Amino acid sequence: MTTAMPPVEYVQTNGIRMAVYEAGPADQKPPIVLCHGFPELAFSWRHQIRDLPKRGLRVLAPDQRGYGLTEATPSVESYDIDHLCADLVGLLDAKGIGKAVFCGHDWGGIVVWQMALRHPDRVAGVIGVNTPFMPRPPADPIEIMRKRMGDEMYIVHFQKPNEADEALGKDVAKTMSLFLRRPIAMEQPASAGLATERKEGDPSVFPLVQMVQMYDPAFDPRERFLTDEEMAFFVDTFTRTGFTGGINWYRNFTRNWERSAHIVERVDQPSLMIMAELDAVLPPSSADGMEQWVPNLDRHLVKGSGHWTQQEKPDEVTKVIADWMAKTFG
Repeated sequence: MTTAMPPVEYVQTNGIRMAVYEAGPADQKPPIVLCHGFPELAFSWRHQIRDLPKRGLRVLAPDQRGYGLTEATPSVESYDIDHLCADLVGLLDAKGIGKAVFCGHDWGGIVVWQMALRHPDRVAGVIGVNTPFMPRPPADPIEIMRKRMGDEMYIVHFQKPNEADEALGKDVAKTMSLFLRRPIAMEQPASAGLATERKEGDPSVFPLVQMVQMYDPAFDPRERFLTDEEMAFFVDTFTRTGFTGGINWYRNFTRNWERSAHIVERVDQPSLMIMAELDAVLPPSSADGMEQWVPNLDRHLVKGSGHWTQQEKPDEVTKVIADWMAKTFG
């Protein structure tokens, strides 16, 4: 099943050993660095790794810090945004690449927008998949989310040491089944995502740990978009690694906020925002007004897709990326 991916390579970057998968013509510029989210892997981009090179594009997809075959460092602080961005700069250095287009989904989207702010000389363009550019909030983002969505909201709950790690890792097959399914398209009010404001006394919004504990895959009506082999790849990997590496990214929200007051929030590189119609956490509305910070922006809406857009609608995502690359870089 791993034949769906190129052979894994390893590079030394920013003090860690990083696994990366590469395909496409070595002389194509700029290459695309595909950055996954939580709880995912470079494998989440397997369709694009296979198909973008057919359009003449060079792609590199790393397992990022704490994931898959890449090293997991022990301290929580080593997963802050400075480290995550420096890991990608080191990847470019190891590969002899001056600039790349950085394409990120979910948490990978946060990283690629920050790459454009923190290392603009290494960024030729940015592609956000579901994840919009998010300006620095006026207060600690964890406290904002706690007030808006409650103590059990997953990002807030992730701040507690070990709890979510153990809950998600107790039955990895069940956890991944909860995550990796298509949403049910129903007539209902559009989600406000992370901008949700609950009423005082209402239960927490997005209480992931509670959802995992109550979930039974046998009664889940949602459609699967992974084959049995693909699901097994995710389950086997996270059974081996656990979830702590990825959760530690979330445990740096406050640290990232505290250390970013000096950064000018403007992305001048050409950018593409790919939105998913049915994403409950990062709905299309979360990208409203992005042009204030990202003036050179194109948009595309993927209809009928939930959160796992590049896996749910791989052909459309591949075509949108390839067409935008051709239009933007020739």
